[in-house]
Amino acid sequence: MSSFFIDNHGCAKNQVDAEEISARLEGSGWSYTQTAEAADLIIVNSCGFVEDAKKESIGAVVSLRAAWPDKRILLAGCLSQRYGTELAADLGEADGIFGNGDLSYVVAAAGRAMSSDRRPLVPKIAQPAPVDRTRLFSFPRSAYLKIAEGCSNRCSYCAIPLIRGGMRSRPMDDVLAEASALVQRGIFEINLIGQDLGSYGTDLGGRAMLPELLDGLRTIDADFRVRMLYIHPDHFPMEVLATCAADPRILPYFDIPFQHAAEPVLRAMGRKGDTGTYLRLVDAIRSRLPAAALRSTFLVGFPGETADDFGVLRDFQDRARLEWLGAFVYSREDGTPAAAYKARVPKRIAAWRKATIEDAQLAITGERLRAFLGRELEVLVEERIQGEDLAIGRAYLNAPDVDGLVVLDDSSCRPGDVIRARVTAVNGVDLEAARVHGARPD
Repeated sequence: MSSFFIDNHGCAKNQVDAEEISARLEGSGWSYTQTAEAADLIIVNSCGFVEDAKKESIGAVVSLRAAWPDKRILLAGCLSQRYGTELAADLGEADGIFGNGDLSYVVAAAGRAMSSDRRPLVPKIAQPAPVDRTRLFSFPRSAYLKIAEGCSNRCSYCAIPLIRGGMRSRPMDDVLAEASALVQRGIFEINLIGQDLGSYGTDLGGRAMLPELLDGLRTIDADFRVRMLYIHPDHFPMEVLATCAADPRILPYFDIPFQHAAEPVLRAMGRKGDTGTYLRLVDAIRSRLPAAALRSTFLVGFPGETADDFGVLRDFQDRARLEWLGAFVYSREDGTPAAAYKARVPKRIAAWRKATIEDAQLAITGERLRAFLGRELEVLVEERIQGEDLAIGRAYLNAPDVDGLVVLDDSSCRPGDVIRARVTAVNGVDLEAARVHGARPD
């Protein structure tokens, strides 16, 4: 049977898709390779969220074709789901097109690519039976666990519902069973993901079920940690704060994509909040959980965003003082309501606003990180730094891939170790720490 390699692009949800693709192919007799050079089939698992991501995915196909003219290339993922027919007609460098609406068809899609059948395979959006992910593409002892697919929030700028459909929550028993299996495999950090964890279960029982899910995870008798990623601020389930306070295995880390703070912009985005509402949410989290680490994203350059609106956003940034923040320039996406909005912000102004947010956040993040000086933290080691007596890891305040890291002055720790370390310095967005023994981490 043939071999395959996956070139993954995009978000953590795409990574889980790649892991499922790998499991389904390997379960059908294919063999996985760690390099494109050794593979018969190269799968580009694409992102189609914004324009830059689309260009990156298409560029990957073109570059791989130039490097490996005799190999088969399958373009999979979000971009294929959204533009399957057009890509099949226009992207001759790809031998096959496969959408992510139903990953159970990936074996058929791979077969088509290998036989030069260029008909696009874009399955209808479905929720196939879960498959055991035998291969994880995370660092040792860390894994993503997808609890829902799609999104029903319908923010005016967002193409996710067009690509992945409305929200479809996984049955809670399935999620708990997979979490238990991951822990039994030695996974220490479980990162819960979905387009909006706060809406989990609303399509199943008509109510938000994230607090109930966390209670279920707490019944697993083992030493592990749970991190929650992506909770929409307009329906943040406050009950999770009590859960975090009651069980240190549920990390006080919250990724809340506020996107903006000026009310006119938020209303145009299809969001309900405002500066006061969002600041009260930040204050409530920190009052209940003083050690909480907060991450967010801001979207600048949205159609109609005025200088005053941007000023409101900057003021919110200064008052919220979030530990982590990513800034993005608005991308006009076909099929979204915002694509028809007038009063577009010139690109140079949007780029300046993004840079302004990022510059301001460097100082805020540095200030928030200095509060950890002298503290002991529990650190999951990710990798050794080649040629040096240093290692890189993450503490509870560091989500995978998006936040700063903990640089460990230690020559003995190995990837996957969970160690105690005392913070000795702040270096940009990273903490420096030395391994200690004795007292339990804060």
